[in-house]
Amino acid sequence: MQLRTARTADALEVARLHVRAWQAAYRGLLFDDYLDTLVAEEWAERYTFADLEPDRPSTVVALERDAICGFATIGPCADEDRAGAGAGELMALYVDPARQGLGVGRALIEEARARLERLGYEQACLWVLAGNTRAERFYRIDGWSADGHRRPAKIAGISVEDLRYSRALR
Repeated sequence: MQLRTARTADALEVARLHVRAWQAAYRGLLFDDYLDTLVAEEWAERYTFADLEPDRPSTVVALERDAICGFATIGPCADEDRAGAGAGELMALYVDPARQGLGVGRALIEEARARLERLGYEQACLWVLAGNTRAERFYRIDGWSADGHRRPAKIAGISVEDLRYSRALR
């Protein structure tokens, strides 16, 4: 497996993986009709892989045989209680459902933490959809812990709640 910074040309392949991962991870947490109608081409338009400024999100992709099998996005934490306090954020980490459990996620989270450290962050946080027990277990194994912060969100008209996890980087 190879890890590298995402490129503009990766957008559609990352979006296809992102949609597949959402459809697998959030089935039962979000409406099936919503998940079944996600359009990768629309998601690809949101990515800003060409913006490599250190204060902007950046994405690393995992490749096996030149195919993207996972990605992680990091950036500065924008939470009011963390902004300006030396905290970075793991904004996304998704692995192709067919490649889960094979070390792709582990490699991505280790690389994401290393990149956050290189950017000078001492603490990191992430948000996970409440009820996504597989993700919560994965993050706890990596040393993250729920810090008690919750935020309401709406996805496709469904009221959901995100839980914040935090950890020290150094």
